Amino acid sequence: MQKNKNMNRRKFLENTALAGTIGIMGASMLAGCSKKRRAEELEIPPLNERAPAGKRLKAGLIGCGHRGTGALLNFLSTGPGVEVGALADVFPDKITEVRERLGRFNIEVPDDRCFSGLDAYKKVMQTDVDVVLLVTPPFFRPDHFRAAIEAKKHVFMEKPVAVDPVGIRSVIATSRMAKTLGLNVVTGTQRRHQHDYLATFERVANGVIGQPVAAKAFWNQEHVWFRRRQEGWTDMEYMLRNWNNYTWLSGDHILDTHIHNIDVVNWFMEKYPVAAIGYGGRHRRVTGDQFDFFSIDFSFGNGVSSHSMCRQIDNCANGVGEIVMGTKGYTNCLNTIYNLDGSIKWQYQYPNDEQGNPMNTPKISPYIQEHIHLVTAIRTGYYINEGERTALSNLAAIMGRESAYTGRRITWDEIYNSNLKLGPEDITKGNVDMKFEVPIPGTPVRS
Repeated sequence: MQKNKNMNRRKFLENTALAGTIGIMGASMLAGCSKKRRAEELEIPPLNERAPAGKRLKAGLIGCGHRGTGALLNFLSTGPGVEVGALADVFPDKITEVRERLGRFNIEVPDDRCFSGLDAYKKVMQTDVDVVLLVTPPFFRPDHFRAAIEAKKHVFMEKPVAVDPVGIRSVIATSRMAKTLGLNVVTGTQRRHQHDYLATFERVANGVIGQPVAAKAFWNQEHVWFRRRQEGWTDMEYMLRNWNNYTWLSGDHILDTHIHNIDVVNWFMEKYPVAAIGYGGRHRRVTGDQFDFFSIDFSFGNGVSSHSMCRQIDNCANGVGEIVMGTKGYTNCLNTIYNLDGSIKWQYQYPNDEQGNPMNTPKISPYIQEHIHLVTAIRTGYYINEGERTALSNLAAIMGRESAYTGRRITWDEIYNSNLKLGPEDITKGNVDMKFEVPIPGTPVRS
């Protein structure tokens, strides 16, 4: 693969524009208020268990992998009057797998509604689907998102929504276009649709823990899937089938998974970070060009910071979650608020199951709930558009990633305006330069 000049992280700050940014970073997303802030003000969507009946809605799935299949089944679980309108993927065999999975539920998708190839998404936009589900590798998300909004489709798109600052700015612009057209946009940050998280956030936003002063976020797990190259695959096909292990396709795991925790901290802080400094490394991975771990300090200004860490290495201590500290207490963001002495101040009450036994999760899966919110918005006029806020949390993760890759402290203004653009100039080529370099921060030790 020919190296894009913008892929040189050592020099990307030199290409950073010095123009002003969107001007809200580090400032509170929502103004402080002495009165109780209501759900509408806090952008908490209606918490109905099923989408209301209404216009029949057809969904087109773009990206027929594991998560794409899951997203489609989540959409079909929202309530009455929803159906599959089209399937698209680069590879025909992935479409076959989804059709076989749908067949178990007696759902058939005709051949003329199935499209393969790199331009398959364009063909979906030409059909009569009302909603598109964008679940391809994140590298493609900005272009697919813009095509969907230009085709006047409502959108569900998985996170991350882009892998670089150029893509982030594109997503923000398209999100604003969607707003002017009245098109609803839901992203894959399902914690913002999860009943226990929402109930905890509403209390924190109303001052139960006082002023947030510090946080930590973590997503430590075993190594995720990877693909060994098979005979007959071109370089590009191998990378696309192994996308989760290449930064230009996935953004690295600080974006692919840890973005959830970073977004929760930004949400509860009601701010985005103003700078990041971090490190990371690679010890165990066997394919691709990514790090195994990251450790990032995000600064929110005025002495407020968050420590963020993620790791994907087998047989290590694991854990996923968030903690936000305040002047009057702290919370795990999920379901519990504590006093400063560690005693419980409030705890979310989960419902009982059908047998009357207490549950430890919400009744409705957040993966389904986010689609319920999308369908509800389309049918009732309740407007929802998460594109820009998810893009900004996504950018925070990119800021942390680039600090770890380069060893430099990076500010929000620098990363927002950066011309860094990952990926090859031409993704249609079958065989490309596969000499990927794992990022190494700093400079060599002098002899």
